[in-house]
Amino acid sequence: MGTYKLNNILLEDYNNILKEFPNIDIFRRKTILITGATGLVGSMLTRFFLYCNKKVNLNVRVIALVRNKRKADKIFANYSQRNLDYVIADLGKDLIKIDSDIDYIIHAAAVTNSKLLIESPVESLETAVNGTEKILKLATEKNVYSVVYLSSMEVYGQPDDSEKTTEDKLGYIDLTNPRSGYPESKRLCESLCTAYATQYNLNVKVARLAQTFGAGVLPGENRVFAQFARSIINEENIVLHTEGHSEGNYVYISDAIYAILFLLLNGDKGQAYNIVNEQNHMSIRQMANLVVNNFGSDKQKVIIDIPKENMGYAPEVHMSLSGQKLMNIGWKPSYDLVDSYNRLIQWLKSGFDY
Repeated sequence: MGTYKLNNILLEDYNNILKEFPNIDIFRRKTILITGATGLVGSMLTRFFLYCNKKVNLNVRVIALVRNKRKADKIFANYSQRNLDYVIADLGKDLIKIDSDIDYIIHAAAVTNSKLLIESPVESLETAVNGTEKILKLATEKNVYSVVYLSSMEVYGQPDDSEKTTEDKLGYIDLTNPRSGYPESKRLCESLCTAYATQYNLNVKVARLAQTFGAGVLPGENRVFAQFARSIINEENIVLHTEGHSEGNYVYISDAIYAILFLLLNGDKGQAYNIVNEQNHMSIRQMANLVVNNFGSDKQKVIIDIPKENMGYAPEVHMSLSGQKLMNIGWKPSYDLVDSYNRLIQWLKSGFDY
């Protein structure tokens, strides 16, 4: 392939990660397995490495585990695929067989669709737990240098909201709610990581991601941040389907990518780390108002319209996530919420030019 024809916002993000991450050369000529490579985080990781192959001649080989090759081809169409190989599989059901050596693994695959989590809770649990065990077993067999498992801030359930939520403060989860299968499966998968780190000395770290968004989100993305941004672009009111009292914790996508790669090389074995920009903490309603005030027209406003049916939303939670543990070993975020929405809106207006 000749000259890259990538979205300018993405190019800025990729180059900012390179600027913040001077030891990217450690990955030169290495092989990295990325699961969930057609999801937001997995696809951005894959695209970043493919960009580095062009930009700094990194010559890293990416093995992308995906369920849908057609979707993957579309996402990575603007990138040279000379160093990209697919493994087509459903982690919850299929055997995972990879003959070549693997140096690093980032396990990003997960069921995140809220409605699916309550309509198919059994399959969602099986995908999370069975899939993670397969990846950890593969990592042990391949004797990889390092693994990062992508968990979620939802593992905290409903913690004590009187102080910052650090990695040791797990709260209550209602096990009678089928939606709770998601945070509970994340907790179990983290326990599997601890078990493999302890029994097999596997160098695995856990990344507890705050809500992650920005340039690079995929078509069909329907989480609240995408709905807010689309409402602004379409000059519509922002409609909340809850009272909006839940407190959100957020991180811009390129900050999250940098954090994951930083953990891959620097995190301590068996440890969990929050990935969050502490400045990006506010209630859902506050965030909706922030978006309207900064990007909306005078005619746009925030409206509350609570549906009668169960939409599978996470229970109301009041939590301010601490990012100090990760920052203490050298990572720091760059983008606040206004910057994040500005870049997301520009990306959406571009028509998903990957």
